[in-house]
Amino acid sequence: MTAPVDAILARLLALHPRRIDLTLDRMWRLLDALDHPERRLPPVIHVAGTNGKGSTVAFMRAMLEAAGRRVHVYTSPNLVRLAERFRLAGPDGGTLVSDDELSEVLEFCEQRNAGAPITVFEIETAAAFMLFARHPADVLLLEVGLGGRLDATNVVERPLASVVTPVSLDHVEFLGDTIAKIAFEKAGIFKRAVPAVIARQIDVARDVLIERGEAVGAALHVAGQDWVAAEERGRLVFQDTDGLIDLPAPRLFGRHQFDNAGTAIAALRVAGLGLPVAAFEQGLVKAEWPARMQRLTAGALVSAAPAGCELWLDGGHNAEGGRAVAAALGDLEERVSRPLVLVVGMLSTKDVAGFLQNFVGLALRLIAVPIHQDKGLPPEDIVATARGLGLPADTCVGLDEALARIGALDLDPPPRVLITGSLYLAGEVLSANGTPPR
Repeated sequence: MTAPVDAILARLLALHPRRIDLTLDRMWRLLDALDHPERRLPPVIHVAGTNGKGSTVAFMRAMLEAAGRRVHVYTSPNLVRLAERFRLAGPDGGTLVSDDELSEVLEFCEQRNAGAPITVFEIETAAAFMLFARHPADVLLLEVGLGGRLDATNVVERPLASVVTPVSLDHVEFLGDTIAKIAFEKAGIFKRAVPAVIARQIDVARDVLIERGEAVGAALHVAGQDWVAAEERGRLVFQDTDGLIDLPAPRLFGRHQFDNAGTAIAALRVAGLGLPVAAFEQGLVKAEWPARMQRLTAGALVSAAPAGCELWLDGGHNAEGGRAVAAALGDLEERVSRPLVLVVGMLSTKDVAGFLQNFVGLALRLIAVPIHQDKGLPPEDIVATARGLGLPADTCVGLDEALARIGALDLDPPPRVLITGSLYLAGEVLSANGTPPR
């Protein structure tokens, strides 16, 4: 009888003292012990980047499924349950792996690892390859966990396409303290003669990605050079060497989602999958990706929120992610003006000032809450940073108190509330609201 997933993860945490330790040596050893499931995968589209990876994958999945293709998806991190990382192909969008099957595969990988040092993410990725090799599919959308060059997913020798979404500063303790260093790590997923799609980037990131892609002999497809995606009169216009397509606006909210949707279309077109325009149209309006400018309209927290307010959730946690969210909020303000109140929880490893700076002059007030993680930043530290930027701020012990505090402000019209700063906080929100990803 297999153990519960949580019990297996607790055992695995003891096998390696560091949760993140970038190298492929342990991964290759385990894959060899598993008889190389990575060689039996469906065709792969490999996606790296700092921001927009998950949204780009969500668009690709929706477009592929609209064309009748069966799609496996591997993403990270999960928000509420580990099973969210493993979506198995099937009708009506497939299904998350069952806890029983996930436990069985994790335990099998644990046994084959035989007590050797290994990180939890490496075991999870090996388990994903076992699952995806076991179940038939037409395409596997494989999201990098961290970086690219030494990420556990970077063992697929010849994907259909490699994709790098926007690169910015994040995880500097592991990837380097400059955009150039981080872009170098992301470019590590490029392979000789494999199409490499480079999303819109700041100049230094784009230059490094192009240089590394050319060095390995990848077939480069660069935003702004080989393809263009732009918003025109509320629609998405995409153009590449195969022609121009006029498409509806993405369902996912925010002007940055036009870029992410364009990256998805570019990747699917260069991958040679032959999708009709109708699949792009349907995918754009059906894509879902929790905790990315997600409006919460039902659930326990929605009921506890001030009457008449809008409740939004976004897991953004770095400066560039904050910029995209602030721009989306600005667009909302132009449509319907409401006072904006932020509920923020962050990790101590993040650039709090860089993230919050985006909301100065936009938010009326910030309320800081704790995140129940080892590296959760004390709310008092968030408040100190916010006040230093000129943003009025207070602390609360949790989400319920924060919503009650916002109600006591007696704002007219009722406020627009954004809960943000961490995917871990987003997971707590979805769990408390009773609306976990499915």
